[in-house]
Amino acid sequence: MSERPETDWERRKRLAEVFGDALPETTRDERDPETAPAADRSAQEKWLQEQVPPHHGS
Repeated sequence: MSERPETDWERRKRLAEVFGDALPETTRDERDPETAPAADRSAQEKWLQEQVPPHHGS
């Protein structure tokens, strides 16, 4: 007796039961920046401000 091959959704379900849903469906750059938590937005703003060349002033 041979087993039928596992379908994609069955494999995903089995792996999710074992490992949980560790990865989001979308990446951070695919999401709307307005929905990001305030801490993420402030960290992004700080990083962007640090990248301004000195001759541009702030």
